[in-house]
Amino acid sequence: MASATSLTVLEVSAIFLSITAVLTYVNHRFIGLPTTIGVMVISILLSIGAIFLGFLGFDQLIDYEVSLLDRLDFTEVLLDGMLSMLLFAGALHINIGDLKRYKLPIGLLACIGTLVSAVLIASGIYFMLPLLGFELPYIWCLLFGALISPTDPIAVISILASSGAPKSIETVIAGESLFNDGIGVVIFVLLLGILSSGDIPTANYVAHTLAVEAGGGIVFGFVLGAILYYMIKSIDSYQEEVLLTLAGVLGGYALASHWHLSGPLAMVMMGLMVGNRGRALAMSEKTRHYVDLFWELIDEILNAILFVLIGLEVVIIAYSGNLFIAAGLTIIIALLARLIVVGMTTKTFSKQLELPTGAWKVLTWGGLRGGISVALVLQLPTGSERDILLALTYAVVVFSILVQGLSVGKVAKTICPSKES
Repeated sequence: MASATSLTVLEVSAIFLSITAVLTYVNHRFIGLPTTIGVMVISILLSIGAIFLGFLGFDQLIDYEVSLLDRLDFTEVLLDGMLSMLLFAGALHINIGDLKRYKLPIGLLACIGTLVSAVLIASGIYFMLPLLGFELPYIWCLLFGALISPTDPIAVISILASSGAPKSIETVIAGESLFNDGIGVVIFVLLLGILSSGDIPTANYVAHTLAVEAGGGIVFGFVLGAILYYMIKSIDSYQEEVLLTLAGVLGGYALASHWHLSGPLAMVMMGLMVGNRGRALAMSEKTRHYVDLFWELIDEILNAILFVLIGLEVVIIAYSGNLFIAAGLTIIIALLARLIVVGMTTKTFSKQLELPTGAWKVLTWGGLRGGISVALVLQLPTGSERDILLALTYAVVVFSILVQGLSVGKVAKTICPSKES
């Protein structure tokens, strides 16, 4: 078996794509779980098997898996490669009219809710960890709160689509997840800067950074969407129009990152523009068919690859007895923080939200975390603090996808048995 460090990027990519294809086949042929969950379960089991063989003295497989993962950097692959396309594909089929109708809960949960949740989770683990023999400075706890609070649009949209949730709740959860990850990333970057420099920024600096990165990303995405709309409307050839959307996503995300604007928010805004005004007024029926088909395939393929990578990453987690307990308690803390944020929002604005009775339960349980949290925690400086937060992040993400993801449909049908049109 050749060393993974000697492989080219193309060869490593081919290996992971082949693994993903085989696992999707196995899941579809023999297991029958939703694709994203199924491939993640199988990849986790493969990683656990490799770890077990390592305990028996057969280290070659786990060493090769670790070197492959190091060669294909997860953070770079997701944040600089997949994220732009996944967010655009997710926003492409979100109805702006529905977003406008539920703009209040979406805005509250995505902005204020993310901030409140980050502080609640940070405070919870700050007081919990010393009881189990772990010490973390509060700034590290805040970093964890910032990276774990946003609901992951990739996990949410792919799983929620088949959950049977009422349209109103589905719109709120999907809309929140599309916007709060951009907010969470900006907060994370600010906190990481404080950790690196040791300087606490002023309130004006924080407000300015949020306004420029988040607000600038939204404006930039709107401008890109308008340009794409004009170009697509001026021709009628599905090949070129599909290519324009792909170029707009990859090029636009790269430009946003270069100009220090929020690439995720820019992609969401552009996806909403193209998916609503573009599809309705600028595309022929044939073009709409091919644009939808292309981005649906991109979404399915990249989602499968991403969840396979999440499953394989288990080999880099170093759990101890107390860390297992800390991970379980962190899952509870994250759920309680989500419950408080959702409960406060739905209780305070119950008349204005126009959501079904019991919606808070579905909104709480449907707040899934995913690959973005893993990618962010891997950006932290190497050390014992990072190792602790990596284990806690992975536990929350795996529980979120496997337990919450598999049961959110049942919760939705139990709480809101009649699906809205």
